[in-house]
Amino acid sequence: MNSTEIIAELQPIFADILDLPDLRLTAETTAPDVEGWDSLAHINLVGAIEKHYKLKFALGELQDLNNVGDMANLIIRKLGA
Repeated sequence: MNSTEIIAELQPIFADILDLPDLRLTAETTAPDVEGWDSLAHINLVGAIEKHYKLKFALGELQDLNNVGDMANLIIRKLGA
């Protein structure tokens, strides 16, 4: 699985949590780019992503993320571990 495929899988999760059905994610998408992506929404996104992929993120892993592409790469690493 590559980052493009992961981002495609993340698309409906982000659209649902942020209540933005027309949201289109790219690897470069960041929280300030998206209306409503605040700290509470971020927690909800992380929880939904963990549930979807059946994995857990460490706080330190999340602090190093700069954009959706970084999240996709982290998911790939965790799924491969």
